[in-house]
Amino acid sequence: MTTLVLRLAGPMQAWGTRSRFAYRFTDAQPSRSAVLGLLAAAQGRRRVDPIDDLLDLRFGVRVDQPGEVIRDFQTARSLDGQHAQPLTYRYYLSDAVFVAAVEGPEPLVATLSDAVQRPRFPLFLGRRSCPPARPLRVAVLPGSMDDVLASTEEDVGVPWQAATWWQVRQPAEVALDIVRDIRPGETSDELTPDVPLSFDPDHRRFAMRPVMRATCSFRNPAAARPGITDHVPMTMS
Repeated sequence: MTTLVLRLAGPMQAWGTRSRFAYRFTDAQPSRSAVLGLLAAAQGRRRVDPIDDLLDLRFGVRVDQPGEVIRDFQTARSLDGQHAQPLTYRYYLSDAVFVAAVEGPEPLVATLSDAVQRPRFPLFLGRRSCPPARPLRVAVLPGSMDDVLASTEEDVGVPWQAATWWQVRQPAEVALDIVRDIRPGETSDELTPDVPLSFDPDHRRFAMRPVMRATCSFRNPAAARPGITDHVPMTMS
């Protein structure tokens, strides 16, 4: 198996799996359905096109910078201006950075990697108002998604992708959360409607996805940078 690694970073992101009516929530990390939709868009697939081959991919995400939940609201009126539409509340993640890993057969992963670098449709971080701030593709690595997410060594995984201003505020030992698909033989009590069976606007269907949570720890070099010292600039020494 081969793993495609994506960096999902931007001023705002939105990864809702349970939004209803006037309230559009966001999960604390990217959803499987949204990332598979992003890959399908990169390949130029329409919403009505089949995505059966993408459903066999394993997916996981590492929270390199959790960000902060913010709320916005939107108003709208009819074209003639006579009628107001219901006020909608929309939630976003601000200043978040995630490492997403997609594991699958090498030919398919290579095709998806090429598509992300030359997308047929514009790519967004959950909603159209959330463009990525940095290139999405990080690497294509041999091995399993689990090893890639759990390691910050470049030959095995991906270095910590958090912004420098965030890293210097963290302790010397950092623990990063991982949310991933379960492996064969594993069980989980946490289920979310996050397996996209169809993106067709007239027949949107999602199955339940069991997920597993874990953490990985590593040393934070940025925490060792010198801060305030005893140096007095007006002295002669």
